[in-house]
Amino acid sequence: MKVILLTDLRHRGRRGQVVDVKAGYARNFLLPQGLALEATPGNLKVFEHEKKKIEARHATEREAAEALSQRLAAVSLRLKKRAMDTGALYGSVTATEIADALAKQGVEIDRRQIDLAGGIRAIGEHKVRIDLHSEVVAEIQLAVEAEE
Repeated sequence: MKVILLTDLRHRGRRGQVVDVKAGYARNFLLPQGLALEATPGNLKVFEHEKKKIEARHATEREAAEALSQRLAAVSLRLKKRAMDTGALYGSVTATEIADALAKQGVEIDRRQIDLAGGIRAIGEHKVRIDLHSEVVAEIQLAVEAEE
């Protein structure tokens, strides 16, 4: 089934693209969530008419994400967690903990934007990737220390 994407979807495509997806995925997820439109001739005409507005909104979102990325470049976080003598943590650092620590410093980030590929399970310095926008990615320094 061909659909027009209304938002950027990881591993599927970018906003405005016409992509071919399975009918069940489109019918049960993309269309009800408002993430896509069925690619009918009428919808294609309407989408082309609205495309300039969507591109302008996309550009402002990207600029806001770039400004936030500049703010995040100056941020370094310190978290204290319970750890073993070997340096391994009891558990791991979660995206929610990082989002809360950023909120305390005045930067509001949704926890789903934080990418902890592989997780953080040891004491030390770690780089944390934050997907602010489909085209803007920020990295922050996270220092994990042992609680005493």
